Amino acid sequence: MDIGKAFGYVFEDENWIVKVLIGGLFVLLSPFLIGIPFLVGYAVETVQNVMRDKPRPLPEWSDLGDKFVKGLILTVAAMVYMLPVILLACLLGFVSAVAGNRGGDAVRSVALCVQCISWLWGLLVAIVFPATVIRYAKSGEFMAAFRFGEIFSLITANIGNYIVAILVGWLTSILAGFGVILCFVGVLFTTFWAYLISAHLWGQVGRQALPTTA
Repeated sequence: MDIGKAFGYVFEDENWIVKVLIGGLFVLLSPFLIGIPFLVGYAVETVQNVMRDKPRPLPEWSDLGDKFVKGLILTVAAMVYMLPVILLACLLGFVSAVAGNRGGDAVRSVALCVQCISWLWGLLVAIVFPATVIRYAKSGEFMAAFRFGEIFSLITANIGNYIVAILVGWLTSILAGFGVILCFVGVLFTTFWAYLISAHLWGQVGRQALPTTA
């Protein structure tokens, strides 16, 4: 696992400034859900390029339609993964509405349990989903996100590097928040850079676990 490469490869690209600027604009659109599929699709292509061992793995911002489709597929997969949390939230809302003011402590206890379960499920998804991205980047098939045997095999076969990739990715996401020091605009680009670091690390895991041809 070459962590230093993951942090520095962006700046080796001769057009990195333009690419990061465009990525930052899509981050700006993410709260409106418009930019998310494009960012996810761009990350998928980055993972694919790293898996293919391309010397300049940072993709061009071309063929946006293809990026959108790739990103939308994984966004839908992520929503399916989070469906239990959504259903629990709906159940809690229903129980609260029925109980009204009579529920009191019972409703609060149920709410606390739902929050704990939701947090644990969200953590599990956060741990597993990078492997889903890698499997999808390899096959390009929507159902690759739900072949759980293959997903867990990928994780367990590279457990050390996989854990490192996840932890470094989480850390860089936290550090990206310090872009606020550069005013709000800085967060857009540090956040996108954090995406690219994680994508490169996932690509390294995929390259080791799932050798592919260029």
